[in-house]
Amino acid sequence: MIIMDINDFRSWHTVIMLAIFIGIIVWAYSKKRTHAFDEAAHLPFEDDATHKATLKKEDIQ
Repeated sequence: MIIMDINDFRSWHTVIMLAIFIGIIVWAYSKKRTHAFDEAAHLPFEDDATHKATLKKEDIQ
């Protein structure tokens, strides 16, 4: 019978967390995600263009 103590649990926890971390890194830098991340990177600037258009409209009125 195999009995795990706290140190075995900590070791497995470290290995699992490392695997999750590497998985997230691979997912974030994959070629399929590039377009979605580029769109997300430009979201703050799209709001700025809308804000400027609204200000111009208010100045005209």
